[in-house]
Amino acid sequence: MIRNGSHAVEEEDKGESSSTSHSPEKRKRVIRVWCDGCYDMVHYGHSNQLRQAKAMGDYLVVGVHTDEEIAKHKGPPVFTQAERYKMIRAIKWVDEIVEGAPYVTTLETLDKYNCDFCVHGDDITLTVDGKDTYDEVKRMGRYRECKRTQGVSTTDLVGRMLLLTKSHHSNVDNAAYQLHTDNFGKGPKGHSPWTGVSQFLQTSQKIIQFASGKEPQPGDTIIYVAGAFDLFHIGHVDFLKTVHKQAEKPYVIVGLHFDQEVNRYKGKNYPIMNIHERTLSVLACRYVSEVVIGAPYAVGKDLLDHFKVDLVCHGKTEVFPDTDGTDPYAEPKKRGIFRILDSGNNLTSDDIVQRIIENRLQFEARNQKKEAKEMAVIEALKHKDDSLKTETALTNN
Repeated sequence: MIRNGSHAVEEEDKGESSSTSHSPEKRKRVIRVWCDGCYDMVHYGHSNQLRQAKAMGDYLVVGVHTDEEIAKHKGPPVFTQAERYKMIRAIKWVDEIVEGAPYVTTLETLDKYNCDFCVHGDDITLTVDGKDTYDEVKRMGRYRECKRTQGVSTTDLVGRMLLLTKSHHSNVDNAAYQLHTDNFGKGPKGHSPWTGVSQFLQTSQKIIQFASGKEPQPGDTIIYVAGAFDLFHIGHVDFLKTVHKQAEKPYVIVGLHFDQEVNRYKGKNYPIMNIHERTLSVLACRYVSEVVIGAPYAVGKDLLDHFKVDLVCHGKTEVFPDTDGTDPYAEPKKRGIFRILDSGNNLTSDDIVQRIIENRLQFEARNQKKEAKEMAVIEALKHKDDSLKTETALTNN
């Protein structure tokens, strides 16, 4: 029997004699948890769902849908299935992934991968026909729910990319941003509570939940990298994986620049994600040990000495000068601890934004269609609830 909040199922050893059957020593069985989804444009909301799911058991299996299935039920994905598989593998709470998982979650799937139950957020996922994809497992009691992360959605991130303003992460009252929230993810009958836009509020508790809490150990090689890590994507994952391979016992520290600093050297609409959102995205990566929030742009003596840095790495992307025109990596270069790495992946945040802009009409249509289906479900649930109330009132009278 599964106990709520327990990480293992306890069973009496059937081989014991009756005199020892009440012994406190019992066998423990690993609880296997199933999650599935599109995991398109993976953000900290997805990571938080997987973190919560893992906390309900011991071993987390994540099924990822194919491009074909997503296109059929929702519309075109931003990332390819190969890219999405790689992103989910990089999240530190994931133990195993299933490529090409079916869009509708069934008992057959849970049994095939020996999973006790599946976990999903407290929103709703619908098929192309408007049916709940978790209907069967819900009816059979093999469904658990976790809280959806407020303040982020793929819809919102896509909308931010379509804005030509740099104020979306600092002022949600901005007129251009408000226009996006009013139009981008809105169906003909109003806003769905699952596809809306709300402001993300960072808390110390959330950072603690995402952080590993592990200090560097004797023998660890402390590696420092810095950047924006905006719209955390597979280009970042491949780079951090390459960084992680630079030592036998790596302790990777990522320095994240403040929003204003990123906007100084990247311009345009960057960063798409604010510093708090980028912090959680990076902390969720299995190759990262620690994050410096608001790291100085120049990797100077104080930073290197404070963290006892053994190696500083940078990718093949351009290094922009500091505000005074100097090289931000002058100090690690002088110490002979600077290394340029080629991860073999040239994907940038610019590339992702370009994908969105090129497919703008498709994405707007996709989100409006999704919103309309969700609103139809809300109306049906409301109608069912009203009918039950009327029936109860008549019975009581």
